[in-house]
Amino acid sequence: MSKLNKFKRFTITSALPYANGPLHIGHLAGAYLPADIFVRYLRLRKKEVVYICGSDEHGAAITIKAKKEGTTPQAIIDKYHAQIRDSFQEFGISFDIYHRTSSPIHHDLSQEFFLNLYEKDEFIEKFSEQYFDEEYQQFLADRYIVGTCPNCGNENAYGDQCENCGTSLNPTDLINPISTLSGKPPVLKSTKHWFLPLDKYQPWLEKWIDEKENDWKVNVFGQCKSWLKSGLQPRSMTRDLDWGIDVPLEEAKGKKLYVWMDAPIGYISATKQWAIDNGKDWKLYWKKQEHEADNSCLLHFIGKDNIVFHCIIFPSILHAHGEYILPQNVPANEFLNLEGDKLSTSRNHAVWLHEYLEEFPGKQDELRYVLTSILPETSDSEFTWKDYQARVNNELVAILGNYVNRVMILMHKFYDGKIESDGSNIVLTDSVLDTELGRFYDEIEINLESYKFRQALQSVMEIARLGNRYLTENEPWKTIKNDPEAARNALHNSLILIGHLAVCLQPFLPGTVAKIAGMLNWPLKKLALDQPIAFENGHQLNPAALLFEKVEDEVIDKQIQKLLDKKAAAQPQKQETLIPAKGNINFESFAAMDIRTGTILTAEKVAKTKKLLKLTIDTGIDQRTIVSGIAEYFEPEAVIGKKVSVLINLEPREIKGIVSQGMILMAENAEGKLSFVSVDEEMHNGSVVR
Repeated sequence: MSKLNKFKRFTITSALPYANGPLHIGHLAGAYLPADIFVRYLRLRKKEVVYICGSDEHGAAITIKAKKEGTTPQAIIDKYHAQIRDSFQEFGISFDIYHRTSSPIHHDLSQEFFLNLYEKDEFIEKFSEQYFDEEYQQFLADRYIVGTCPNCGNENAYGDQCENCGTSLNPTDLINPISTLSGKPPVLKSTKHWFLPLDKYQPWLEKWIDEKENDWKVNVFGQCKSWLKSGLQPRSMTRDLDWGIDVPLEEAKGKKLYVWMDAPIGYISATKQWAIDNGKDWKLYWKKQEHEADNSCLLHFIGKDNIVFHCIIFPSILHAHGEYILPQNVPANEFLNLEGDKLSTSRNHAVWLHEYLEEFPGKQDELRYVLTSILPETSDSEFTWKDYQARVNNELVAILGNYVNRVMILMHKFYDGKIESDGSNIVLTDSVLDTELGRFYDEIEINLESYKFRQALQSVMEIARLGNRYLTENEPWKTIKNDPEAARNALHNSLILIGHLAVCLQPFLPGTVAKIAGMLNWPLKKLALDQPIAFENGHQLNPAALLFEKVEDEVIDKQIQKLLDKKAAAQPQKQETLIPAKGNINFESFAAMDIRTGTILTAEKVAKTKKLLKLTIDTGIDQRTIVSGIAEYFEPEAVIGKKVSVLINLEPREIKGIVSQGMILMAENAEGKLSFVSVDEEMHNGSVVR
């Protein structure tokens, strides 16, 4: 039985995208396509559901973009809200409402939340040292500060989060912080703010999250436990900014609400607006009901960089308020990479949704299919244009499209597209097909309700493969001559199978389902779980049409070249500075060095250091320990088995309590990046380097 039956209604949210730039395929794969698939599945099951999203139009990211483009924050949010909204609509993401956090209804609700917590004395009011740009005479909110992440070493971490490793940060956690306004190191200056005491809520959060262990994704649950293990600290809910929602206190003039307090409340304010527009009661979807069984099932679809905000901060705000339901699940996805590299808006290394829609008109389902096939559900995955081509050509065209096309063409060839029998309705008569279909329906349901969309799509495609096998085995194009009834029966069963295929495809490829319904000459509403898949005697099919077109090499080559051109344009056009040459030495000094080839046998990081690796190297003469300062550039497991050049007669030296017996030779550029000096693999250990 479906796990969904215990819920009366569903409130589904997708992360609010910042209105400071367009959407790319990484955004789709993270928070929007999975949610859309799930929402379409809920509607297929006739569930009461509202699907909420909107533009996040506050925070430092907006003002930073405005400064870069020499315009106003309002102009930025108007521009990108329209572009994002239109891209979602054209791609077919089926929001019930796409709202804006700049709306009056949202400002009012956010301030109401703040005052509710303030009047309950939930906030800690305190002065703290915060970064201040002396040149611009401005306090710096999180995104106005970049520096080195103390967790992973990423040199472009923001003051609230490292987008490389996902760690939640405070600005003072950064190493070597720099103001994004002046490009100079900021100073610390005292300012008053209102803090949410996350440490106070930690016991409750631990109990609540522990209850989710068997339901939440392993990656989501693991991240939450990691933050809790580290110990939560109070987090400021206000900022010194000139753009955002005013803190509704007389003593807080000039201060704004922290964007991660106001943004999730945007889900609620959008629902309120939707309810006003449609004559609904928004409280049913967000507030606790008298009986728990009447509560809505709240689900947040997000990317992994937003886990802390949706699983720690927002639930704490809702808990402190007291009147609101908490999420049943937060099915966060990992990151999607592109052609061997991370997606990057700053480097323009992305497949932008609006550009795809312009260059591939009418091909929304092709992208939906490919992205669903590679969704980063529990680990990072990768999109490549060659894989896109292969999946469209070898799966959509050759399997799904081929099956539907074969059946339709044969029906028109032999029967002019008319379904006729002995007078009764045409239903599935093959028991093997019926059993297999039941199994696939069960697999699809189980996987969709476990947020395993890749596996669910695979099961749908197995129905198409089943149809192709059935058609090939029964050969109606041959049996039409000597057993016309068998041929007719095989094609009728194949048509019924296409109907079931269309039902199961609805969450994934809605445009394709509409095309199939058109060919079957059936209204879409009849392609439903509660409707029998059967044809009336005399039903007339519409002409066959190709569902998909083969993607040619030149189309893919153009997209790959486009990415290469972007990459070249993003490269800094500067002459590399070379390290100056050292003074001359005599030949005897050089000849005194004994350099041999060797192989790294083991490697491990030296405790409490960032740069040092402890290596065991086979020099051909012996096996020795060498401590090398290469840990910032190479992981231990990546250097094991590496052929290296080793200075073996360097006087031993104790480093961090380890006796190092030599030095490996490395190449270093002016930026300090290291590379191994290559050694031919055929050179045996102990060979002399002269």
